[in-house]
Amino acid sequence: MSIRVNLDRVLLERRMSLTELSDRIGITLANLSILKTGKARAVRFSTLSALCRELNCQPADLLVYEPEEDEQTNGADRAAE
Repeated sequence: MSIRVNLDRVLLERRMSLTELSDRIGITLANLSILKTGKARAVRFSTLSALCRELNCQPADLLVYEPEEDEQTNGADRAAE
């Protein structure tokens, strides 16, 4: 997947545990763990908003776009046309 989740890094910077975050935003520990490990296929804006509120951050602090190799190759092919 070309979207990477930086929840681990932000939690570490805030010295907050996943359990504490789960309690603060009312999302199960299991669902936060899925998001943290990058296995989530989607995230609701309400969840993203709650994460940003409690972690005092911006969405870009949590989510990073990294093109996969085949996406980069296809983009180069299109640029050559």
